Amino acid sequence: MGLEKLKESTKALITLGPARKDHWIGLRTGIGVFAPLIILFAMDRLDLVVFAVFGAFTGVYGRVDGYWNRLRMQVRSGLLFFVVIVVALCASHWWVDHGNPEVKQWQIVGATTLVAGICSVLVGFLRLRPGGSLFHIFAFAAIASIPHPAPMGESLLVAGLTILLALVIGSAGALGQWANLWERTALPPLSDNVRKAIWWEGLFYILSAGVAGILANTVGSQLSAGHNYWAMVAAVVPLVGHTTRLRIRRGVHRVLGTLVGMVLMALLIWLNPQVWVLLAFIAFCQFLAEMFVMRNYFLAQIFITPMALVGVSLVTGLSGAVMYDRVVETLIGCAVGMLGVLLGSWFGGILKRKQGLIPKSEDPA
Repeated sequence: MGLEKLKESTKALITLGPARKDHWIGLRTGIGVFAPLIILFAMDRLDLVVFAVFGAFTGVYGRVDGYWNRLRMQVRSGLLFFVVIVVALCASHWWVDHGNPEVKQWQIVGATTLVAGICSVLVGFLRLRPGGSLFHIFAFAAIASIPHPAPMGESLLVAGLTILLALVIGSAGALGQWANLWERTALPPLSDNVRKAIWWEGLFYILSAGVAGILANTVGSQLSAGHNYWAMVAAVVPLVGHTTRLRIRRGVHRVLGTLVGMVLMALLIWLNPQVWVLLAFIAFCQFLAEMFVMRNYFLAQIFITPMALVGVSLVTGLSGAVMYDRVVETLIGCAVGMLGVLLGSWFGGILKRKQGLIPKSEDPA
């Protein structure tokens, strides 16, 4: 039985799910991130790259059929990203104590934990897909951690224009199809059970991100690892999925994909290409990530890992230190997330058995 499960898990690493025109969203998101980055490079304003990258995340929410439906989804996601960026900038400028690294770490963990829960709930009620607050955790913590961010006006202008570009790219295919442009799918009202599930999911995001951040600040610091918010991001990865088995598999794929992605990152460090090549690499990885993320999370993570590391290294330069940080924080975060999934499944099974919804012998997973 154990051998059969091992074969099944190994097969899942290389098995692709059904294609859903993934090349189109890959192309849209690739262009959506490359265009603003190359413009900022030409302007010699790499200090603004982080705001363009997080604004470009709006394109990820364009996996929707129907131009009006896609525009509705991306406008909502773009507005939420813009609010997160504003709050993160305000925190960096006026709240986070950048002069005291120890205090700063705990401030980032505390604030990011709140963002994890609040944004998870907002994403649920706004009907955004992909669900959860992974991208918002990443955006808030990365920006709030910057000691001397670019002027707020310039930063928000870049973020806003990048979000607008994502909306334009997402709607570009509507040109010449005016007859179908206004076709839309009405969103059904949320049931009471779904509303309760959204609030419970928000609680799980708070607990997973918070515990991972605490461990990253304690265990991670003893291992000389930085970027504690990477552990918080990794901790919420297993929370996405319809069954306990799929959630655990997603966490395992995150770890394995990260380790394989390090090979690409090491190759980049060895080659040490020019900045414009790194920008093209980010866009290429974004394309491949969207090509695979819905079909095989392990393969997608191979490209997500170097893309994220290159993005945070554009200003400071490529180094092996970020590779070490990524591995340590990913292991901490995924361990917390998967343990939380197992505990949640166990606790949920107990409640269901007490309510008589499932027999005692049945596995709640």
